[in-house]
Amino acid sequence: MFDSHVTTLLDVAVSLVNVLTDGEERGKPFTAPRGADLPGAVDAGLPPTDTGPRAIAQVQAVYLAQTAQRMRRVFEAVSAGRVDDAAAALNALLLSAGARPQLDRVAGEPWQLHFHGTDDSLAVGWSAGCATALALAIGSDFAGRLGVCRATHCDRVYVDSSRNAARQFCSTACQNRTKAAAFRARQTTKH
Repeated sequence: MFDSHVTTLLDVAVSLVNVLTDGEERGKPFTAPRGADLPGAVDAGLPPTDTGPRAIAQVQAVYLAQTAQRMRRVFEAVSAGRVDDAAAALNALLLSAGARPQLDRVAGEPWQLHFHGTDDSLAVGWSAGCATALALAIGSDFAGRLGVCRATHCDRVYVDSSRNAARQFCSTACQNRTKAAAFRARQTTKH
């Protein structure tokens, strides 16, 4: 569907929303990390580095947590069929991050289109990149690929990369939990 860089940014958007926003996960309440735990959670939500964990400043972690809240609203709007609301939320996020495309070259690889922010800080850069990747999805035939888990008591988000665009759950665990509940409900009505 997308090139590897955009796919990575979409994966990071999903990861940050799922790690940094409150809600429900796999049938249980989920409280996002706060305070001193926030920088480590942000690091866990970003792709790993060759040098190990990043030293993320609290202010950068808070910025990305706020971005995750804004991206959650995009996923929720698309999932509810309110693409216009998702586009408006994304336009605001793109503007605030100052997203701008730029061709960059990594040694030994071809030129790649990256999306930078008004500054190249970790938080603004990732915010700009994730917002741009979500905008590319919404601005194409893939808007319906952004989703919120349909399992009971789960509101984690996902990007559907399946061939048939039929994904409804954030994970196999939620899919299995839903199928098991439906099976139990059918068995109860038989008796």
